[in-house]
Order: sequence, then C-alpha cells, then structure tokens
Amino acid sequence: MKLKPINQQVVSVVGAASGIGRETALQFARRGAKVVVSARSQSGLESLVKEIRGFGGEVSAIVADVADFEQVKAIASHTVEQYGRLDTWVHVPAIGIFATFENTTPQEFKHVIDISLMGQVYGAMAALPHLKREGRGALIHISSMEGRRSLPYQSAYSSAKHGVEGFIEAMRLELQHEKIPISVTSIKPAVINTPFWNNGLTKLGVKPAGIPPYYDPRLVAEAILYVAEHPTRDFLVGDVAKLLDFLQRLSPSLVDSLLLLIGFQLQHSSEPKSEDAPNNFSQPVPAHDRVDGDYGHLVIPSVSDWLDKNPVLQWGAIASTAILALLAIQAFTNQK
Repeated sequence: MKLKPINQQVVSVVGAASGIGRETALQFARRGAKVVVSARSQSGLESLVKEIRGFGGEVSAIVADVADFEQVKAIASHTVEQYGRLDTWVHVPAIGIFATFENTTPQEFKHVIDISLMGQVYGAMAALPHLKREGRGALIHISSMEGRRSLPYQSAYSSAKHGVEGFIEAMRLELQHEKIPISVTSIKPAVINTPFWNNGLTKLGVKPAGIPPYYDPRLVAEAILYVAEHPTRDFLVGDVAKLLDFLQRLSPSLVDSLLLLIGFQLQHSSEPKSEDAPNNFSQPVPAHDRVDGDYGHLVIPSVSDWLDKNPVLQWGAIASTAILALLAIQAFTNQK
C-alpha cells in the first residue's frame, strides 16, 4: 500500500479548532497539503483559517457537530467539492466527563458515546466512499491509551475509546479482505497537554488533570503526518503509552494496583472548578481555541516516538539491547 506524499494530499481534519486537531491542520498546511478543517467552534475555525492563510497555506472550513451523521457527511462532501477528492481523513473530536460512574447520568454517558465513539464511526462512514473512489488513502482515528486501559473518573470516555478500537479493527479487516488499499490507523496518545482538561465537565470539585507526565500535542500531530504517508496499524504516542501498554498486557491487576495508588489523586488539580463552570460538553468554549493546555510545566519529551518514525534505527536499538542483554547473561554465567 502506497500513500501520496503530504504535499500532494487533500486532507480533512475533523475537530480542528483546538488541541491536537488544530496543530495537525497547521502541520499539514505547512507541508503543502490542501486542508479542510471542521469543528463546532466557528471562532476557532476562523482563527485557524486566518493563521494558515497567513503563511500561504490552502484551507477551507466547515462548521459541523460530529454527533450528527448528516453534518459529518457534509464535511466529506465539502472536501470533495472544494478540491475534487479526499486522500486522508483525520478524526479527532472527543469530549470528557470527570466523575465516578455512579455520579454520571445516563444522558451524560450517552452524550460522550455520541461524540467520542459514534462521531468516529460517522467519520469513517462518510470518508470511506470517497477514499474508495480515489483508489487509496488513509483513515486516521485519534483514539487513546484509554482504548487499551480504562481510568477511574473516566468510564464514559474509556468506553468510547474501547469502542473506537473495536470498530476500526473490524473495518480494517474488511477492507483487507476486499483488497482495498486504504490504510486504517489508530493513534493512541498518552496524556497530552491540550485544552481537553479545561474543557471537560467535572464533578470532582476541581479542574481535572491528567496523570503526569504530559506530552506536547505537536508530538501527536507529527505521528499523524507520519502515518498519513506510511501505512501503520497503531501508533502509541509517548514513552508512557508504550510502558502502560506493556504493563497492561503483562498484568492488568498490577496496573489496577498502580492506579489505586496514584490514579485518583493525580486527576485532581488544585484549582477549584464547579460543575457549572464553562466546558465544551454541550457547546464549544471559544477561550479554549488553542493548541496547548495549562500543564506545559509537566511536559516531557518522548524518545520512543522518534524511533517509531525511524524503523531502521528502532530495530538497531532493539538489536543492540538484545546483544547487551546476552553479553550480560554470558558474563553472569561465566562468573558462576
């Protein structure tokens, strides 16, 4: 399967007003792609379009709510009307509620599913006919490590991300069975410093926080651009994502113990916030139409992401580690 170079692509970035989506749209435009951006926030799209056109990028915008299938179909149709085709579809939107499961209402739980799972489903349904007609392309879904491991206070969000993993696995196999060359990627970030933590509806009495460390949203955008050119099944963003994935496969009960130790208190910031404070659960918050969140002081770099984008060096590192391990075992055996 061969994907087009980014500077020859038409890309639709859904959920582009803030955070990962906004930075992804900026990076695609800087690399020469024709970009269609969409979100609920008209003010966020307007400022993004102005920024992209300011450096000479080619962009078009459409306001849409991903909970409505017809509005998601309109994004795909708008993309093809503007640029004649669709090469890559990047689906980002998600909302969160921070509360115990018992303190989450059925309506709140369903609304998270409608946006964070059904929105992704609608995106794939809207994009696939256009990608098939083009004969190749990429579906890139922003999932989360919570698609592999659920967290306390986030039962609805974790459920949505587990659902995302389920439907794209089935869809990917069906496309492979039909021999249709469309790359389907799940991007699974660790904790990212975006306005997600500002936007979440909280019943904790304080502004919610991720379990540190945090990673820069630009790291996720770089991963998205990488898989838009290099077909990839899964891309885990952040060293901690790989560590959590390993530990969850090794011993879920061990991860339970770790989360019982740190998973509750670390999701509480020291900043009071009421349930009625501004959040994007039902409508966008224009003040949060930006890439970065408020936890920049907790952001760290990630080595493994660089290796994932350089497979030759990655295998070299693995081989070197294996050789050193064998030498250590041999030295230990000789001493005995």
